[in-house]
Amino acid sequence: MPGAKIAYVGMAADLIHFGHINIINESAKLGEVVVGVLTDEAVASYKRTPVVSFEDRAKVIQAIKGVTCVVPQTTLDYVPNLRKVKPDFVVHGSDWRTGKQAATRQKIIDCLAEWGGRIEEPEYTEGISTTDLIKRCVDRMQEAEELSTAGAP
Repeated sequence: MPGAKIAYVGMAADLIHFGHINIINESAKLGEVVVGVLTDEAVASYKRTPVVSFEDRAKVIQAIKGVTCVVPQTTLDYVPNLRKVKPDFVVHGSDWRTGKQAATRQKIIDCLAEWGGRIEEPEYTEGISTTDLIKRCVDRMQEAEELSTAGAP
């Protein structure tokens, strides 16, 4: 829609969970939602190789209600995409106000100031993360393996 506000969200979106849906829903309240899905290389640069490929993650995010479009985010630095998209808002959970993401946050604030954009920080969704989901999967697989070998003759 011409003249509609744009909300940009950057995410790895490796294993989709309620926290991802929450941030997309909060973004949709602000306007058209553009999701910068981090490429496999961008994700691997700060944690691990994603479980799900970039192409599949992008398709899943694009299919979520409220998402207007998906763009690749090739680095952890949002600025190149922000300068192309020129969003009115960057939406991120409140968890990045301190710690290692605080510098990224400040760089985004400085970039948005170039055209009057601002950060929106809904409360971080506690109790769920992709890392936790992967750990649960590994734990369940180990439990299943232990059960199957315990019952073996």
